[in-house]
Amino acid sequence: MTLLEIIAMLFALSALFGYINHRLLRLPHTIGLVVIALASSLSLIAIDRFVPGFEVDDTVRNAISSIDFHATLMEGMLSVLLFAGAVHIDLSELAARKWTIGILATIGVIASTFMVGGAIWYLSDLLGFAIPFLWALVFGALISPTDPVAVLGILKTVHVPRPLEAKIAGESLFNDGVGVVVFSILVAIAVGGGAGESAIGAVDVARLFAVEALGGALLGIVSGYLAYLAMRGIDEHNLEVLITLALVTASYAIALQFHLSGPIAVVVSGIFIGNHGARFAMSENTRDHVFQFWELLDEILNSVLFLLIGLEVLVVGINPEFLPLALLTIPVVLLARFTSVGIPITLLSVKEQFTRGAITLLTWGGLRGGISVALALSLPEVVFKPVILTMTYAVVVFSIVVQGLTMKPLVRRMMREDENTAGEDE
Repeated sequence: MTLLEIIAMLFALSALFGYINHRLLRLPHTIGLVVIALASSLSLIAIDRFVPGFEVDDTVRNAISSIDFHATLMEGMLSVLLFAGAVHIDLSELAARKWTIGILATIGVIASTFMVGGAIWYLSDLLGFAIPFLWALVFGALISPTDPVAVLGILKTVHVPRPLEAKIAGESLFNDGVGVVVFSILVAIAVGGGAGESAIGAVDVARLFAVEALGGALLGIVSGYLAYLAMRGIDEHNLEVLITLALVTASYAIALQFHLSGPIAVVVSGIFIGNHGARFAMSENTRDHVFQFWELLDEILNSVLFLLIGLEVLVVGINPEFLPLALLTIPVVLLARFTSVGIPITLLSVKEQFTRGAITLLTWGGLRGGISVALALSLPEVVFKPVILTMTYAVVVFSIVVQGLTMKPLVRRMMREDENTAGEDE
């Protein structure tokens, strides 16, 4: 398929499935797209299995396979989606909770990586798959970070107390950058096997982590400041929208070129422009146009991304042999998330006050999405890739559909209990 045909197909399906969801299912838009796309994919697989001569599954699978999901997301859409989310973040809310967000986005991700990796290594051996420990850690790294696109999408549909919303949004925006760095390091070690472990030591890992993460943050500050200077000297909303678009694409491309963290770079620049830039470099008219542009772009790309997540099952494939391990992976990931969130918050609560039920909401609201699928698809063609893909897809679908749909009732219940407790205290 040509690029134009691919774009036409994605926009047409996004519009069609969105219309069906709006008229019939009335689910949150992105969740509805995943559900309908997933149902369509499974239907095509069933048709192909029971009516082999129809060959509709192969036709659609070939069309979806022509889309490089990893490159489309990680080298294209992700930069725009992260900036669109970061530009709406209140820096003062973020700064007030910097320690919580920083610990959850770094130590929390690394701890979860090892907890998930250890559990999957044990369970896979128990079920006869025998995934090596390093590859189990690779899976832990790609599934541990919460997906900012999915998380921010859900936050638009639920009313969460502002302090807790800042923690959830801030963590999701930064921990994916950390997770990608950890994932890259572990893949490099795993591919190298025993030689890789001796060639890449603790000091090398720390240096790589610092260069990618801190280098990405520095790039974001510098590029954001340059864009801020350019915007401060003019008052032309169309040109200033173009400057922000150039900021996103150029900083992400530079980060990829110099092996820095692109996600962290665009998040930092987005927070800078959305706060300092909006306050001191934009007129009210420009602010309206800039924020409306990024909000619209966010909605469009979100629709396409969640549609692709639902359709990617045709590429991933469903091997019934892997399903028991895939289903066990869901509670493993949730338990690791609960532990990696619960311990830091319990320790930090000595000096900081947290919203009642913060651990529960942070655990259940830590959605996984397209980033995990993209990282899994980017793995080299090793014998363990199919089972890792199946586990990843199971967690992502459960996360988006089940956790996403139950997040609003959970928030209402927690807030109601909080109000009842406050009433009893009075």
